[in-house]
Amino acid sequence: MRAGKLPLEALQARVLRYLGRPRPEVLVHAAPGQDAAAVAVGDWALVVSSDPITGAARDLGWFAVHVACNDVAAAGAEPLGVLLTLLLPEGSSLSQVEEIMTQADRAARELGVEVLGGHTEFTLGLDRPLVSTTALGLVPRGRLLGSGGARPGHELILTKAAGLEGTAILAAERGEELVRALGPEPVERALAFAREISVVREALAAARSGASAMHDATEGGVLGAAFELAEASGVGLELRRELVPVRSETEAICRCLGLDPLRLIASGSLLVAAPPGSGVVEALSREGVAAAVVGRLTESGAGRWLVEGGERRPLLAPEGDELWRAKEEEVGLPPGASGRA
Repeated sequence: MRAGKLPLEALQARVLRYLGRPRPEVLVHAAPGQDAAAVAVGDWALVVSSDPITGAARDLGWFAVHVACNDVAAAGAEPLGVLLTLLLPEGSSLSQVEEIMTQADRAARELGVEVLGGHTEFTLGLDRPLVSTTALGLVPRGRLLGSGGARPGHELILTKAAGLEGTAILAAERGEELVRALGPEPVERALAFAREISVVREALAAARSGASAMHDATEGGVLGAAFELAEASGVGLELRRELVPVRSETEAICRCLGLDPLRLIASGSLLVAAPPGSGVVEALSREGVAAAVVGRLTESGAGRWLVEGGERRPLLAPEGDELWRAKEEEVGLPPGASGRA
């Protein structure tokens, strides 16, 4: 198997068939496209999500906390704590452990959450540190959301822009060659996209404003997240490429490396489904978060489509992320490549 998330067909056949005995306390069960599970605790729902960080080389602990808390917030819940599992290669130093934890502490303080515990070890067979985070949050049961609440006729809204995390990672890891092609300024701006990785504030604002479903756009990019939200909700989809915001820095870097920005890992962007006229876009704007309607949900039998230049193409389950393709294939800049932003 190539690097990246398990393909949908394999996930359903090899993982989701083996989920133990269903419990009546569980409000949101494991399913394709679901960001988090939820368990009833009286009048509240305890929302839980786990995520590893495997693609980022810098600020590992900071990314780990923010990405896991994003999934909890996408269910409408306020994150309250995280558990961290740190796995470091044998021979790593204690200072590396402390560095990751200081990064995690910084992110936790930014979000107002507590590091509740976890596990730390030095592990055989690793060539770099890995961090897996479990985040927990609470929301009144009546306000619990998931990826599966979208309905035909609802609008599909995207916050910020496509490919933010992937753009920042590529700028960090391929910086020298990108600077040669694009100049230093766009690469420096792209590096700063990492600071926008959290969607907690916008997710809670969208939840208060009438969102029916939300999905954090991570691996597989905007197209993967849109497919997963439609899959979780059992609806069709029409996504219009020309409406998807893509920043000039992302366009330039993806053009140089031969990548599709809409299939590039997009933590920092939130997909929101909401009834027309809900006011979600306006509410996000009041929070200082840019948002745009990029498509609509349709009846399940209508299919899932990417519309580009008047042409409709089937929108299929994601088969990987452009970031992993860039890493695996060592995609290089073609001779004379230029895309100054």
